Amino acid sequence: MTTTLRMLMSQYPRAGRLEWIGLRPARRAALEMPDQAEVNAAGLVGDRYAGRSGKRAVTLIQAEHLPAVAALLGRAGLDPAVMRRNLLVSGINLYALRGERFRVGEVLLEGTGVCDPCSFMEESLGPGGYNAMRGHGGITARVVDPGRIALGDAVAAELEDASA
Repeated sequence: MTTTLRMLMSQYPRAGRLEWIGLRPARRAALEMPDQAEVNAAGLVGDRYAGRSGKRAVTLIQAEHLPAVAALLGRAGLDPAVMRRNLLVSGINLYALRGERFRVGEVLLEGTGVCDPCSFMEESLGPGGYNAMRGHGGITARVVDPGRIALGDAVAAELEDASA
């Protein structure tokens, strides 16, 4: 049996988990960190970026990357709120979900690209913050099917037949 690249790319060791939710109500405002959120076609209800660009309706960051960014900054740890992303996910490689459909709880998302850091990371993380975040900024996603999400929800790829 020949293993195709598509077959390899459709295999995930396990589902991930939603660890944190962040809503940005206004520019530079403190993030709201609810235990659950409503996601509509435009993004997370209550987030200032919802509806601005369908491709960036939701931003996700990898929990496993926070210690790496903290280490690059010479810190013991980082609060996910400093990153100003919507969702913190652990246990599944977000980078592998670019271009793929995946579920967070009952919500179906489609990864649309990488979420590169912005110049605000230099301010929020301090000198070198922008470069510390490069390659660790997470991904962006559009909403395919809206619904509710809650802390602890599974994050899993919507697998299709990889042998096709």
